[in-house]
Amino acid sequence: QREFTQKKTFTSWINSILAKHTPPYVVSDLYTDIQQGHLLLDLLEVLSGQHLPREKGFNTFQCRSNIENALTFLKSRSLKLINIHVADIIEGKPSIVLGLIWTIIFHFHIEELARTLACTYNQPSLDCSSAVDSSPKASRSAKKSAKIKERWKMSATKALLLWAKEQCLLHGSVSVTDFKSSWRNGLAFLAIIQTLRPGLVDLEKAKARSNKENLKEAFRIAELELNIPRLLEPEDVDIVNPDEKSIMTYVAQFLQYSKNLPESEEDMQEKVREAMGWLAAQEKKLAKLLVETENETYYQKYKEMMSFMETFNQEKTPFLPVLSSKRGEAELSEGQQQMKEEWDKVLSQINEWKVKLDQMLPSPLDSIEAWLQEVERLQAEDLPDLQDPFKAMSVFREIIVIFKGLMDCFDSHLDTLQSFKNEDEKSMPLVLPEKLEEMKRRL
Repeated sequence: QREFTQKKTFTSWINSILAKHTPPYVVSDLYTDIQQGHLLLDLLEVLSGQHLPREKGFNTFQCRSNIENALTFLKSRSLKLINIHVADIIEGKPSIVLGLIWTIIFHFHIEELARTLACTYNQPSLDCSSAVDSSPKASRSAKKSAKIKERWKMSATKALLLWAKEQCLLHGSVSVTDFKSSWRNGLAFLAIIQTLRPGLVDLEKAKARSNKENLKEAFRIAELELNIPRLLEPEDVDIVNPDEKSIMTYVAQFLQYSKNLPESEEDMQEKVREAMGWLAAQEKKLAKLLVETENETYYQKYKEMMSFMETFNQEKTPFLPVLSSKRGEAELSEGQQQMKEEWDKVLSQINEWKVKLDQMLPSPLDSIEAWLQEVERLQAEDLPDLQDPFKAMSVFREIIVIFKGLMDCFDSHLDTLQSFKNEDEKSMPLVLPEKLEEMKRRL
């Protein structure tokens, strides 16, 4: 029963995501469709916004290669894929396929949404900015990131549960204590709908109805009025021990809906204040780090930058909705304008730091880095919008000549990079391996 429910719920969730893919893709049988690897890559591309390498065909080698690419990408996001092997996915083993899809749902859907609640519920393990010490000593001792990730996993579940409780508390006797039997009578779903869209639900009438009637009504309203895909059926939930993962996947969609609702001016001002406090803390950390690493080796400086950026990228997630507001300059309040300037300032300081580090690369890597940046700048440059086609062709030819001149150095730079001996006279590494790999990828 549990496996059947998960397969149905996860398939519906995947189809709701792949509806955004170009072209849209519909999964008919999860265990069969996943075997070619294209489904996995399509799903991860939509969720991450990144383009992933793939083999276009469908023979055994190409399918295996596509699945390997998908798993490699997930591992690069520090996801633990315990007992998940390519051969098992090619065979379509139910427990392995469901385990993999749940890992993806939890990371890209539930965890990402729960992070936006992190500072609201003040969980110490949710990486709120006030709780992080980014001094070199702290980053060198590394804080055992695997354990932090495990604590965060528990906290992501807890944050989602706290959010659901909070929505239901507004309606008196509706109690939520877990993602299992608390949802069986359908009242929790209806209470959340009533909180998000007052007037759509009559909770007093619901208390007199059967579990199945309430669940049917909740799923119908959520789909028609909130545009939330129907991942569950009443018979999936109205049982003694409903599937926790399926219910979490569905409930997270209500949290997603709440994030898209327009905010009051008071709420927006509070979020701006929180973001300003976080940005000020980042500026201080960065300034302190620059001073403390001034006399360190290039290797150590780069390592500290990587550590700072990892923490920075984790911490910024709850603030991204307010930091990346789509409002035009004229619509921004004074506080928002100030916050935008502060955000641009911090990003500018980080970029300056990166540029300085690139200039400090040991020879001959410094010249390869400068060459890479010049080629990338040229590739990213838009052609001028010229009405005169002859003038446009002349400009285009000039760019081609410059580009060809730069590409004359490609082979020698590639050879130099691949043969670079990454150690000093004391056999210590000169450059972090991650930096060398990054340069190779860019080449």
